[in-house]
Amino acid sequence: MTDSAKAGSVRRAGLGRSAAPFVVVSGLSGAGKSHALRALEDLGYFCVDNLPVALIPAFANLVLKEKRHARGAVVVDVREGEELLRFPGEYRRLKKAYGRRVRLVFLEANDNVLVRRFSETRRPHPIYTAPSVGDGIANERRLLQPLRRLADQVVDTSRLTVHELRRRILESTGGSHRAAPLRVNVMSFGFRHGIPGEADMVYDVRFLPNPHFVTALRPWTGKHARVARYVLGSAVARRFVSLTERYLRFLLPQYVREGKTYLTIAIGCTGGRHRSVAMAEEIGRRLKRVRGVDVQVRHRDVGES
Repeated sequence: MTDSAKAGSVRRAGLGRSAAPFVVVSGLSGAGKSHALRALEDLGYFCVDNLPVALIPAFANLVLKEKRHARGAVVVDVREGEELLRFPGEYRRLKKAYGRRVRLVFLEANDNVLVRRFSETRRPHPIYTAPSVGDGIANERRLLQPLRRLADQVVDTSRLTVHELRRRILESTGGSHRAAPLRVNVMSFGFRHGIPGEADMVYDVRFLPNPHFVTALRPWTGKHARVARYVLGSAVARRFVSLTERYLRFLLPQYVREGKTYLTIAIGCTGGRHRSVAMAEEIGRRLKRVRGVDVQVRHRDVGES
């Protein structure tokens, strides 16, 4: 069960007012339901995997009537066993009560693709009593036919990448086609304390003038105006900032289009107090002008000696 919604407003996640507040994801095992649920979670949905059918109306009412959560999503599949027979009736009642505010998205893929995916992951098919994976898939298709007929949209994932599936899920909810914002974390650090493990890209600014050797500047961090002027004032520093900004302005929209949601840019100096801090503040300030990104700046090692 995924019990934490992502921070940030739904509107910033690219979902307009027309987006369905309650989404049921169903489909064949191996067709991408887990990827779909993660995509919805990143878009601001409170997501639950394999919630018992008997509890779905209560969850839907919390979302749609009592508004305990802005948006909700749930996965329903053959793991429900005999309880799956109850779902069509429950879903029809929800549609009658809430109309287009409720949507069912059904994911499927061709047999060859599903068999290959099970082979790659080496996971057993949920219908483990079947003689083979192929027989399990055939039985599952039969059991899920009532749900497929109810679906507001059927998505064949056979030829979709993870990023393409994410876009299709956004479209299936009735939201806008605008991608979710890329959350960019610009982090300063000190090489002395180790490179951040979460860094997607690392910049080394130890070539810049070091305020540590200027007695009047040493007590301050790179957030202090005098230290920032000292670090960023040289022609080399200005050139570095300009080139880095141009590179990132080119790169970030490519990540946005691919559906990437997080990016950590780590900027390091020796101790993580002066040069990297000043540079992270400046790069972060410039990136905040880029559309489609949500920029945060943090300094990992300013408190270290």
